[in-house]
Amino acid sequence: MSPLPLVRAAAARAPIRVALRPRTLQFRMQTSSVSSSSSSSTAAAAKAPTPPPVPGPGSGPASAPTAAAKPIPTASATAAATGTTASSAATTTAGSAAAKATTPPLWRRLGLVTRAVDGYANSQRKRPYTTQLIGAFVIYLLADLSAQRIGGREHDPVRTGRTVLIGLVAAIPHFKWFVFLSRNFNYASRTGSIATKVLVNQAVFAPTFNTYFFGAQALLSGEDLAATGQRLRDTLPPSLVNSFKVWPATMAVAFAFLPFEFRAIFSGCVAVGWQTYLSYLNRQAELKEHARALTTVADGQGPVAEVAIA
Repeated sequence: MSPLPLVRAAAARAPIRVALRPRTLQFRMQTSSVSSSSSSSTAAAAKAPTPPPVPGPGSGPASAPTAAAKPIPTASATAAATGTTASSAATTTAGSAAAKATTPPLWRRLGLVTRAVDGYANSQRKRPYTTQLIGAFVIYLLADLSAQRIGGREHDPVRTGRTVLIGLVAAIPHFKWFVFLSRNFNYASRTGSIATKVLVNQAVFAPTFNTYFFGAQALLSGEDLAATGQRLRDTLPPSLVNSFKVWPATMAVAFAFLPFEFRAIFSGCVAVGWQTYLSYLNRQAELKEHARALTTVADGQGPVAEVAIA
């Protein structure tokens, strides 16, 4: 067999191998270039600076934001901060109010005076009528003694007893009037309530009590109804006018600042001076009546009447 066909066949297969090799080389070169580009990308990524992490809610110190990127407070965080501030402010206010409530006023820290006032308050709560009668006795006794001393005349015990009796009779009604004012005319406006109480007291109680006081003084001293009416005409107008200078302010202070059990003793202290004035005014009215009577009896003998009055 001739070798030529084998050579030709080998020569025919040789280009195929040569042709395949470049493709294989090209494929290998492409694969290597891809791998090299991937390697270079990985190296570049490794060399590139790592960006700062984005802070999330509840992140710790490791993920704290830089000075350039400050966290934006959420609505819940703002509400919590506001609630904390309001709670602390409320706690501070409550603490201040509690401190003020536990600190007694100055007049309750005066030792003997405090014990005396507290004793009166306890007696007023337990035995109100007895307390009022004792208070009236002291008030009207001191008032008449002061009035007689101001007049400069010798002390008249009958007049003092008469004045004390008038005060004792009026003590319980006076107390009930205070209770009535305290329980009524209480409106939404505190100022309106106090103003109404003061006006009602001045319009009702003041003329009623003054009429009773001067009328009882005249009747107990032996005057008839005509003389009693004249006594009222002489004493009521000036007493009512002057009562506006004393009692509206007194009642306003009592209802605005004092508890119920202390209002009677407060008004009683003012009443000592007021009853002194009423006793003095009543005495001046008596002197006028005696002067008119002596002038009538003397039938125009003015000097005789003046000597008798003196």
